[in-house]
Amino acid sequence: MTCRRLVLPVLCLLLAVLGTAGQAQAVGYRYWSFWDRNSTADAADTWVYATQGPSTARPSDGDVQGFRFSVSEDSKDSAKPRGSADFATICAKTPAREGSKRVGLVLDFGTTADAPSGSTPPRPRTACARIDDDATTADALAAVAKPLRYDTNALLCAIAGYPTTGCGEPVADDRPKTSTSPGEEPKSKPSDGKGNGDGGPSVGLLAGIAAVAALGTAAIWQARRRRN
Repeated sequence: MTCRRLVLPVLCLLLAVLGTAGQAQAVGYRYWSFWDRNSTADAADTWVYATQGPSTARPSDGDVQGFRFSVSEDSKDSAKPRGSADFATICAKTPAREGSKRVGLVLDFGTTADAPSGSTPPRPRTACARIDDDATTADALAAVAKPLRYDTNALLCAIAGYPTTGCGEPVADDRPKTSTSPGEEPKSKPSDGKGNGDGGPSVGLLAGIAAVAALGTAAIWQARRRRN
């Protein structure tokens, strides 16, 4: 049946609006994620999302930590650092020294798909940082990967000068996805009032659905009144 009568056009419009509600585009965020290399004697090395930020984490001598720049929609799709270099390999040319510790760092600048417009990500690399015994991961980064850039909330925005602009900015989900590794990301950014923050329909869309539904009810009532 086609939408030709008075009631049906309104109902068809309602169905069209409802159909778009489930297709709202999700939003991801472009940022540096922070990881710990978990090494055990009976299992292969795995990356685990860090439970602290680099400014408060205090690694031990022999630890390996990683950073990955990517776009992540939520905590389930944050990309892990690439590469399998272990501490012995990363710090092979950095001998131990009393009063200091060595931390292996894996720096993955991500892919072209995750890069800000006009930017080309550097190749992934590793570095061995020798720092004081009580130093943090941020100190390790500062020792081997300057310049670093932070925002006013101490969010890490750039490592070795990459990227040159931006910091945790939202990215529409109409781009190729490359962040598929599981992990946890920092707390989601608050909604801007245009959506519910989880990829669902926005407040404006829900209001529009309600308005169309009201019009549909009124049209049906008018049609029945005319027939009577």
